[in-house]
Amino acid sequence: MLRHAVREHLGPESGDAELCVTELLANVVRHLGEGTPVTLRISGRATRTRVELTDPAPAARPAPREAAGDDESGRGLALLDALALRWGVSQGQCTKTVWCELDPGHSRRGRVAVITGG
Repeated sequence: MLRHAVREHLGPESGDAELCVTELLANVVRHLGEGTPVTLRISGRATRTRVELTDPAPAARPAPREAAGDDESGRGLALLDALALRWGVSQGQCTKTVWCELDPGHSRRGRVAVITGG
Protein backbone atom coordinates (compact mmCIF):
# COMPACT_ATOMS: atom_id res chain seq x y z
CA MET A 1 0.00 0.00 0.00
CA LEU A 2 2.74 2.50 0.92
CA ARG A 3 4.82 1.74 -2.18
CA HIS A 4 1.76 2.31 -4.33
CA ALA A 5 1.13 5.63 -2.56
CA VAL A 6 4.73 6.69 -3.22
CA ARG A 7 4.44 5.78 -6.91
CA GLU A 8 1.11 7.58 -7.19
CA HIS A 9 2.51 10.71 -5.55
CA LEU A 10 5.93 10.85 -7.22
CA GLY A 11 5.17 9.26 -10.58
CA PRO A 12 7.01 6.64 -12.61
CA GLU A 13 10.51 7.78 -11.58
CA SER A 14 9.91 6.90 -7.93
CA GLY A 15 12.01 3.72 -7.74
CA ASP A 16 14.59 4.95 -5.21
CA ALA A 17 11.92 6.53 -3.02
CA GLU A 18 9.84 3.34 -3.12
CA LEU A 19 12.88 1.29 -2.12
CA CYS A 20 13.66 3.66 0.77
CA VAL A 21 10.08 3.46 2.03
CA THR A 22 10.17 -0.34 1.78
CA GLU A 23 13.38 -0.52 3.82
CA LEU A 24 12.14 1.94 6.45
CA LEU A 25 8.87 0.04 6.81
CA ALA A 26 10.70 -3.31 6.98
CA ASN A 27 12.70 -1.96 9.92
CA VAL A 28 9.50 -0.98 11.74
CA VAL A 29 7.96 -4.42 11.17
CA ARG A 30 11.15 -6.26 12.14
CA HIS A 31 11.87 -4.29 15.31
CA LEU A 32 8.40 -3.18 16.48
CA GLY A 33 6.07 -5.76 14.95
CA GLU A 34 3.55 -6.06 12.17
CA GLY A 35 0.59 -3.74 12.60
CA THR A 36 2.61 -0.98 14.27
CA PRO A 37 0.95 2.31 13.30
CA VAL A 38 3.09 4.47 11.01
CA THR A 39 2.73 7.73 9.15
CA LEU A 40 4.50 8.28 5.83
CA ARG A 41 5.07 11.85 4.69
CA ILE A 42 6.49 12.73 1.28
CA SER A 43 7.31 16.30 0.31
CA GLY A 44 8.93 17.69 -2.79
CA ARG A 45 10.92 20.85 -3.31
CA ALA A 46 13.20 22.13 -6.05
CA THR A 47 16.28 20.91 -4.18
CA ARG A 48 15.11 17.56 -2.83
CA THR A 49 12.40 15.01 -2.16
CA ARG A 50 11.97 14.22 1.53
CA VAL A 51 10.53 10.93 2.76
CA GLU A 52 9.65 10.55 6.47
CA LEU A 53 8.32 7.48 8.27
CA THR A 54 7.06 8.06 11.81
CA ASP A 55 6.38 5.30 14.35
CA PRO A 56 5.36 5.28 18.04
CA ALA A 57 8.69 4.03 19.47
CA PRO A 58 11.08 6.91 20.22
CA ALA A 59 13.53 4.69 22.12
CA ALA A 60 14.03 2.23 19.24
CA ARG A 61 16.75 4.07 17.30
CA PRO A 62 17.91 2.54 14.02
CA ALA A 63 21.56 1.52 14.09
CA PRO A 64 23.50 0.74 10.91
CA ARG A 65 25.42 -2.52 10.99
CA GLU A 66 27.63 -4.57 8.72
CA ALA A 67 25.77 -7.52 7.29
CA ALA A 68 27.74 -10.67 6.56
CA GLY A 69 27.60 -11.96 3.00
CA ASP A 70 25.08 -14.68 3.85
CA ASP A 71 22.86 -12.59 6.18
CA GLU A 72 19.26 -12.29 5.01
CA SER A 73 18.79 -8.90 6.68
CA GLY A 74 20.78 -5.96 7.96
CA ARG A 75 21.35 -4.05 4.73
CA GLY A 76 18.41 -1.63 4.86
CA LEU A 77 20.18 1.35 6.39
CA ALA A 78 23.24 0.80 4.18
CA LEU A 79 20.91 0.86 1.19
CA LEU A 80 19.25 4.01 2.50
CA ASP A 81 22.69 5.56 2.94
CA ALA A 82 23.62 4.68 -0.66
CA LEU A 83 20.41 6.02 -2.22
CA ALA A 84 19.76 9.14 -0.15
CA LEU A 85 21.57 12.46 -0.28
CA ARG A 86 21.32 12.33 3.51
CA TRP A 87 19.20 10.65 6.18
CA GLY A 88 18.63 10.83 9.90
CA VAL A 89 16.36 10.34 12.88
CA SER A 90 14.19 12.90 14.68
CA GLN A 91 12.87 11.87 18.07
CA GLY A 92 9.80 13.26 19.78
CA GLN A 93 8.26 12.51 23.17
CA CYS A 94 6.13 9.64 21.86
CA THR A 95 7.35 9.11 18.30
CA LYS A 96 10.41 8.65 16.17
CA THR A 97 10.76 9.76 12.54
CA VAL A 98 13.36 8.27 10.24
CA TRP A 99 13.77 10.50 7.20
CA CYS A 100 15.78 10.64 4.02
CA GLU A 101 16.28 13.21 1.30
CA LEU A 102 16.59 12.15 -2.31
CA ASP A 103 17.59 13.80 -5.56
CA PRO A 104 14.91 16.32 -6.60
CA GLY A 105 14.25 14.33 -9.76
CA HIS A 106 11.92 12.21 -7.65
CA SER A 107 9.47 14.94 -6.67
CA ARG A 108 6.54 16.76 -8.07
CA ARG A 109 7.55 20.09 -6.62
CA GLY A 110 5.47 21.50 -3.83
CA ARG A 111 3.26 18.45 -3.35
CA VAL A 112 2.94 16.83 0.05
CA ALA A 113 1.41 13.43 0.77
CA VAL A 114 0.66 12.05 4.22
CA ILE A 115 -0.35 8.38 4.44
CA THR A 116 -1.20 6.62 7.70
CA GLY A 117 -1.29 2.86 8.15
CA GLY A 118 -0.43 0.05 10.44
